[in-house]
Amino acid sequence: MSELACPLVMGVLNVTPDSFYDGGRHDTYERAVARGIEMMAEGVDVIDVGGESSRPGAAPVPLEVELARVVPVVEALAAEVGRAAPGVRLSVDTVKPDVARAALGAGATLLNDISASLWEEAAAAGAGWIALHMQGSPRTMQAHPHYDDVVGEVQRFLLERARIALEAGVREVWLDPGVGFGKTVAHNLSLLRHVSSLVQLAAEVGCAGVIVGTSRKRFLGVLAAGGGSIEGREPAPTEDREEGSLATAAAAMVAGAGMVRVHDVSATVQVARLYGPAL
Repeated sequence: MSELACPLVMGVLNVTPDSFYDGGRHDTYERAVARGIEMMAEGVDVIDVGGESSRPGAAPVPLEVELARVVPVVEALAAEVGRAAPGVRLSVDTVKPDVARAALGAGATLLNDISASLWEEAAAAGAGWIALHMQGSPRTMQAHPHYDDVVGEVQRFLLERARIALEAGVREVWLDPGVGFGKTVAHNLSLLRHVSSLVQLAAEVGCAGVIVGTSRKRFLGVLAAGGGSIEGREPAPTEDREEGSLATAAAAMVAGAGMVRVHDVSATVQVARLYGPAL
């Protein structure tokens, strides 16, 4: 990312009843499409459509359920992009190869893969691919996260997957350190402090860039709550985490992240637009 380029803003669109922040808000076709169109008006760069929650403790959903949630929304938003928002891209957030293929066929051009295993689907479709680091699965990842060297282990994993994907023919690879995916508060903060080094390593191997997603996550609620030891605090509710979301998104931008994944699109777009001129 050049010094004057605005970082990209990816808007979260969960077509689910149980996502940790927006679950149930957009869990019908009509609500999801309406929110996607609203994001376009707010200046979003990428809309990330997901039909299976990855919140801590979440269980997988059946393939046919996820397909029914995701594909019609991607098709409708792809038509809207073609009609009124040609600069906006659509992403699919899935770990299922069948869902990835169907959504990419319906108009998505980016695959957001928390399993970091679907590079072949991205390569076959000529799509971009986001590889995220996660320890365990959504159901188990927050049970007892442990690392000897969280920064080194996350970076080595992501660089290994990036090299495999690039060799397999994926032309656009993004790396996501997986804030909140099998990490403690201390792990998350350490990864955020080292975004700049991941950005440098990603560039060296030929990646498109680094994406960071902190939006409304639990560790921000813990930090906002104050009092007592960090790991023992009861977090502030998700509704009280916007300031932390914006602050950490801005910090990631300053560190060189090329994209941030957020729920609060309008406010984050303003932050991103200030980035180039201000810095």
